[in-house]
Amino acid sequence: MNIDILLNKQLLYAILTSACVGGVAGYIGSLMVTKRMALMGGALGHLTLPGIAFALAYGFDVSLGALLILIFGITAIWALERKTKLPTESLTAIVFATSLAVALLFLHHDHIDIALIGDISKITFLITAITLVVSIIIYLIIRKILPGMVLSSISEDLASVEGINVSLYKFVYLACIAVIVAMGVRIVGGLMTAALVAIPAATSKNISKNLAQYTQLSLLFGAVSCALGVTLSYITKLGAGPMIILCSSTFFFTSLFFKK
Repeated sequence: MNIDILLNKQLLYAILTSACVGGVAGYIGSLMVTKRMALMGGALGHLTLPGIAFALAYGFDVSLGALLILIFGITAIWALERKTKLPTESLTAIVFATSLAVALLFLHHDHIDIALIGDISKITFLITAITLVVSIIIYLIIRKILPGMVLSSISEDLASVEGINVSLYKFVYLACIAVIVAMGVRIVGGLMTAALVAIPAATSKNISKNLAQYTQLSLLFGAVSCALGVTLSYITKLGAGPMIILCSSTFFFTSLFFKK
């Protein structure tokens, strides 16, 4: 009986954690899809691999290891963009390739599965609480800067005239992406984070009628896909990361029948 209670608590923590991360990832993804940056989530997911390898090797939290390397990577991308004026996706590819090479040198073969597809089996109440708080903060930040980011995607000059610090907004936005990707690697690993941000937004785009509906449905599809995927993983004993992505993909293909 005690084992059943423990397992149920573990399942509840996993569902809440994944739903928080998935919901905010979908919300962020709504802007990434609009700005044609969806694949950047995958590149940043691969960028986390050296941090994950370091965390697993020295026994600390994988999300913390991923976040540390992402902070360095995002700062490097932002600084290089200001210096070279190259597109963000091009610079992301360069930083991503470098980090992947480093990860392949130091990632132990026993840790490959955890690094690539995630592991939700050790989520605690503390991790769930921290994830909830951080997710709410990121949601509020993105909600605040969203109008400015949309305007800057139309015209940076117009955004500057309106008093928007485009460079600062970009850095804040990239930082939020870094945090959500770092939390996402615990759930889907470093291999599938692009799907975590892109598929819910693409699903929402098929059926939404306006920008507000588009962003909120992206959040909803992201949260539901993760919660349902974790639940099905618990029932079927299959990997949670792949199940989450399959649930999200199912919603997308279903949305095609309701596309407006």
